[in-house]
Amino acid sequence: MQFEALGRSVLAAVLALTGTLTLAGCAASVADGAEARDRKVILEGEVGAPGSGPASLDGWQLVWSDEFEGPEIDTSKWGFDIDCWGGGNAERQCYTDREENAAIADGKLLITARREDFTGPALPPYLSAKAPDPAATATRSYTSARMVTRGKAAWKYGRIAVRAKLPQGQGTWPAIWMLPEDNAYGGWALSGEIDIMEAVNLGVPCNDCPDGRESTILGTLHFGGQWPDNALHSEEIAYPAVLEGFHTFEVMWEPGRMVWSVDGRKFAEKTADDWYTNADASAEAPFDKPFHLILNLAIGGGLPEERGLGGVSDEGFPKRMEVDWVRVWQCSPDATGPNGCAREE
Repeated sequence: MQFEALGRSVLAAVLALTGTLTLAGCAASVADGAEARDRKVILEGEVGAPGSGPASLDGWQLVWSDEFEGPEIDTSKWGFDIDCWGGGNAERQCYTDREENAAIADGKLLITARREDFTGPALPPYLSAKAPDPAATATRSYTSARMVTRGKAAWKYGRIAVRAKLPQGQGTWPAIWMLPEDNAYGGWALSGEIDIMEAVNLGVPCNDCPDGRESTILGTLHFGGQWPDNALHSEEIAYPAVLEGFHTFEVMWEPGRMVWSVDGRKFAEKTADDWYTNADASAEAPFDKPFHLILNLAIGGGLPEERGLGGVSDEGFPKRMEVDWVRVWQCSPDATGPNGCAREE
């Protein structure tokens, strides 16, 4: 359930009991005074993308992947979040595990958002277990899927790359991101969040965009205190190529440093000086623990509805995020260079 619908007093009671909070695509829920987003237009530098090369590159070894070549989703690799909560961002979809919302076709994963009324759990399990009414349901006007490797695969450091084709339209919010496997430092955002790629409202008219259409992609870290004392560092770039075909989105994560790239071109970098957690004074915390991967397509919510043309357009549904592959590399133990692998600058 959305914060607005849940009610402040009920939400406070749930959080007091659970001590946890995880927001989905958390840009819209950042506390006042948090770091502003940096917007760029020109891509900076180059980062060799193992996604376009062999299974091992400069000491990086492929340790996990899904090429989506089977007849159906591999449930040994992926699970589903199933709820109509709205992720804490007032998103408008129910997430399901139905084939209508997530399926394999022609060697690709299809995450499909549909315009349809649907009723499901009002809260995710970690909140509903302690809520006043654990069996409460909610009805939303859209359905979609949120796929997770939680409990099946998580990584501490590496290169995480996803080749995907993104949906367009006002109110669309595809995301490739990571959450901590164990919340070792506490609830969101004490234990951090890594957003490899977010995009909202792609393709809609945009006077400030290079070709007159929205083409912004974002890379973000969430950290700091537990909501509402969370903070973020984020960078945005206009990348018109994203409006056509498939593109590779990647984060290279090593101790004390993260680099974001698209199609092998670096567009953002953050170091341990840029993040912190109120729960631990260690230099690299909270990004020194294993994180799992999430692929989802949200409809509506604070970030897309406050940008572009505003709100959600019902035109052009169903909307689809297509994923060609997901690959994760880590350093070979005998690799050379800082932290075990060659360090691109």
